[in-house]
Amino acid sequence: MSELRLADLNRVFMVGRLTKDPELRQTTNGTSVANFTIALNRRYKSATGEWKDEATYVGVVAWQKLAELCKQYLAKGRAVLVEGKLQNRNWETEDGQKRSTIEIRADRIEFLDREGRPSIGTGASGQESSPEPVHGEEPAFSKSDDDLPF
Repeated sequence: MSELRLADLNRVFMVGRLTKDPELRQTTNGTSVANFTIALNRRYKSATGEWKDEATYVGVVAWQKLAELCKQYLAKGRAVLVEGKLQNRNWETEDGQKRSTIEIRADRIEFLDREGRPSIGTGASGQESSPEPVHGEEPAFSKSDDDLPF
């Protein structure tokens, strides 16, 4: 019998709202990194027929230019689409306790709020231009907000 080989796939797309402003810091070699949490909402009907809302909170980490743009344009309550991969991060607290978390390492982030949307630049006509999707290290396809199903 041949050996079964599974493809490697680690890709997530999530839409949610920031629970607080992004935190931007620099690593010891000067690389920018931003961390924030998004709330993913789910509405479902319980066994009694009552509608209920449930939130799942997911950490997001963005690096380099993407991190700086997140700090510049995102704030608590803003809606975003995050594309990236799941990663496990381990660390040790100051009192020696080991901790770990699973978070999204963002490759691309789209700002979904139309009102109060940041402007990356202004055109010659003086009209504000819409920001392009913000990409991380890996290339990704570009998509307008009108193409999104939500």
